[in-house]
Amino acid sequence: MASNRPAPEATLPPYGAPGTTGNHIGAEGTWEEWNPTEDSVRPVRGRHRVAKQRGGLGRSSTVLGVGVIAAVGAGGIATAQDKPAISISLPDAIADSLPDAKSLPGVGSLMSDDAESGSGAQAGTANEAVMAASPLTTAGVTTADAQQGTTDAGEALRARILQQAEQQQAAADAEVKVAAEKEAAEKAAAEAKKQQSAAEAKEAEEKRAAEEKKRKAEEEAERKAEEQRLAKLAASYSLPTSSYTLTSTYGQSGSMWSSGQHTGLDFAAPTGTPVKAVHGGTIKSAGWSGSYGYRIVLELPDGTEVWYCHLSSMTVTSGEVGTGDVIGRVGATGNVTGPHLHLEVHTPGGAGVDPAAWLRGKGLSV
Repeated sequence: MASNRPAPEATLPPYGAPGTTGNHIGAEGTWEEWNPTEDSVRPVRGRHRVAKQRGGLGRSSTVLGVGVIAAVGAGGIATAQDKPAISISLPDAIADSLPDAKSLPGVGSLMSDDAESGSGAQAGTANEAVMAASPLTTAGVTTADAQQGTTDAGEALRARILQQAEQQQAAADAEVKVAAEKEAAEKAAAEAKKQQSAAEAKEAEEKRAAEEKKRKAEEEAERKAEEQRLAKLAASYSLPTSSYTLTSTYGQSGSMWSSGQHTGLDFAAPTGTPVKAVHGGTIKSAGWSGSYGYRIVLELPDGTEVWYCHLSSMTVTSGEVGTGDVIGRVGATGNVTGPHLHLEVHTPGGAGVDPAAWLRGKGLSV
């Protein structure tokens, strides 16, 4: 490695001598030789452009400006405009004796050739001029901030922070409003559904009550109609005798009857009690009939036959009769144990039916 030439010694006037500015260096007022080596100079990687002053000293204003800008951007409260300007200068004797920057080990490679840098140096000079023209406190100030009249980095940062806080607060308020509106809508929907359910339940109850009322009215109407029908039938039908006691009913079992069951309805009454036609009809037959004794068969208009048995006498034996007409008398003829009227009812087809049920169907109570 090539060695550098030693720096020339410079004699300084004594401290306090006339013409001095008060800058005293060292006790003897002399400068020592400066000879940097590899151990004292750290190699720098990459290519960096360093501007050069006329006296051979590398300009550091750009580096200094970058450092100040970084400091202002980090703190956000730069107040460089409020500080007085400070000038930095060196005595001519010292500046003239400084070595050439290119001859320093590890430094020459950082500087590019002047011929090579042509337009680049002009661009760097323009950038330095712009940076020098701009105040340091405008670091971090955006174009929008400049348009709003903000030229201080601290104020710009403060304005952006307040704007961001306002935006976040507005977003939070919007979320709260949306949540409140959603909750109100859900509550209104639930209330509407509840009211609808109550209305439907009320409507169903009213419908059920109306149907029940209608059913009862229909039942009442049917009952009255049946009563009217039975009353009309009762006016056209009559019981076969009076002052009686029912002794044997239809279908009753016993050994006294040849079929093993009773085929009619017995009205026990004193001998000679009048026997009446239950409805208007025609006397089909009248006379002795074995175990039935004296019997009269009355045929009704619909073909139903009514048998009157065990008579003591027969008043009418043929022809037409009306409801309630006396056609014979109670007796004890035939297979009997005492005086009574044995009444049987046969359908037009000849099948026997219960005389008590048939009479009740005609509106009569036995």
